[in-house]
Amino acid sequence: MQRLFVTADSIAGDSILIEGSDAIHISRSLRMAAGDRITVCDMQKHEYVCEISGFTKDTVSLTIIERRDNDTEPPFRAVLYQALPKGDKLDMIVQKAVELGVTEIVPFISERCISRPDRKSASGKIERMRRIAREAAMQCGRGIIPEIRSVISFSEAVRDASAGAAGAAGVAGVNNGDCADANANAGGNVFSFICYEGDGTLPLGRLLRTEDGKHYDEYRFLIGAEGGFSLSEVEEAVNNGLTCVGLGSRILRCETASLYVLSALSYECELR
Repeated sequence: MQRLFVTADSIAGDSILIEGSDAIHISRSLRMAAGDRITVCDMQKHEYVCEISGFTKDTVSLTIIERRDNDTEPPFRAVLYQALPKGDKLDMIVQKAVELGVTEIVPFISERCISRPDRKSASGKIERMRRIAREAAMQCGRGIIPEIRSVISFSEAVRDASAGAAGAAGVAGVNNGDCADANANAGGNVFSFICYEGDGTLPLGRLLRTEDGKHYDEYRFLIGAEGGFSLSEVEEAVNNGLTCVGLGSRILRCETASLYVLSALSYECELR
């Protein structure tokens, strides 16, 4: 069944009014007719099965025939802080991250970023990513459209990720025995970490749950661009309370690492 998102103010009683590009897509591209059914989501995890009741030149009127809660959202929030990669890699990262359950994506510029768009170019890139996120959310049945935030600096990303959370471990000299302390020190019910391929990291798989075996309400994680993070950046993140986390013995491409983490979260919190 065709699916689309609307804002809450488009819903009035048992009626929904579709306007703009969505209305044009329904009537002209899909060539849907009165009586055809469509699923509408209000971006607040509520879904409505509707019948098309009428058309005008620029609108489509729907009648709600069933209301239900969306059940596709993961039981946690996942905020991905992604250093800008070169080329169109970010488009793929956004699409697949949305499919894997990300809640927000925050692009940032790190020391080793090759891509450094000016304000105008960055604005255009963000708008394209928002379109990709919307299309991916519609395709995979999400209950929300994940937010794509504006490009920020590395230091801003670290401060944002550390707000309301506490990490645990430094960089050099950390051993696996520190994992219990890392979990114990994760602040509130938010776990924030930076993914790093160097020495002195803690294994991701042993950090995704609290000491009593429960998953966190929110995970925030930083992924580098090509070349990863510099040691000084990792130290800055750790000094601000983030945990330094490793993703195994293999070095992953930047477009793989974020999806690897989201897959691990899904396994730990949804599939086990």
